[in-house]
Amino acid sequence: MSRVQRVDAFRVACRGPGDLSGVQALVDSGALVPADIVAVMGKTEGNGCVNDHTRDFAATSWCHFLAPHLGCSPAQVAARVALVMSGGTEGVLSPHFTVFTRCQVPAPGHAEKRLVVGIAHTRELRPEEMGRKAQIDATAAATRAAMADAGIADAADVHFVQVKCPLLTAAKVQAARERGAEPVTHDAYESMGCSRGASALGVALALGEVAPEALHDAAVLSDWALYSARASVSAGIELEHNVVVVLGEAAGAASALRIGHTVMQDAVDAASVRRLLRERFGLEPDSPALQRRLVNLLAKAEASPDGRVRGERHTMLNDSDINATRHARAAVGGVLASVVGHTALYVSGGAEHQGPAGGGPVAALVRVETEGVPHG
Repeated sequence: MSRVQRVDAFRVACRGPGDLSGVQALVDSGALVPADIVAVMGKTEGNGCVNDHTRDFAATSWCHFLAPHLGCSPAQVAARVALVMSGGTEGVLSPHFTVFTRCQVPAPGHAEKRLVVGIAHTRELRPEEMGRKAQIDATAAATRAAMADAGIADAADVHFVQVKCPLLTAAKVQAARERGAEPVTHDAYESMGCSRGASALGVALALGEVAPEALHDAAVLSDWALYSARASVSAGIELEHNVVVVLGEAAGAASALRIGHTVMQDAVDAASVRRLLRERFGLEPDSPALQRRLVNLLAKAEASPDGRVRGERHTMLNDSDINATRHARAAVGGVLASVVGHTALYVSGGAEHQGPAGGGPVAALVRVETEGVPHG
């Protein structure tokens, strides 16, 4: 008998970046099998900038939690489970984890498309490779590998690609220069955007959203016509390589979940998200049925680089007190919370080459059945 993926997803609240009591409760109830966990996407309450150590704290907590269940050391967990921690829960956003499990089960006997997940890693990236073609190519290769891990042959069945990428620090810049190599920037914060942008273009390359000949070093953070409608990239200090999580659908998968995606054209484009919920899932915004069946919205947010939203001037890029990515997360988080009626949403800031300039991809994870495993 053939066997297929069964993927489940759990949205779990937390009191802080190291609080896994909600996860433990699911384990104790039998709803969650730790050995089946393949990926965790967390929203932590730091600033989301270079010095946001809540991401590392959360990832380390997960490593120590999973190690005994996986029969390995905490240091080995990250090679087996994709840990993607995104800092920043400004505005109404609530800190939480979205936990993905995967196992192989007998084929259910239907040909419907259901959720599948795949993960992959790039090699470690040298400081001078970040934000450049080398990172684009490495991310593209890892995205293809994650698609294969998910059992997805057609890029059209990919709905969301989550990437965690590294950033530059003063020490990394100095080390590169001592070797005679020049990084793309000397500014640690600016390097976050460079790394996110190159990684997003790598996803676009793998999914056939951009032509290979259009991609070169100078295109990163320059040619805004090049983007992926399905990439979400978060940068952090806690790793030296890219981690890639592909979420999509495959015919005959045994999951009780589906996924669909859309693109917000700007920071207030709630209409696109409402259309996605209605047309793909038959769900009305902020309805009881949506409250029962929605596991999470996964979204990117950014301050429009031209300084305007629908023709009106915004000041997010000129605020010297609060970084623009923090403004954008708060704004888009509020818009999306008003659509779905809850605030534990995965909204990540900095959408360079992730959707059109000023906008960003959004994916919805929705249960096919209202019964089953609790998710919040």
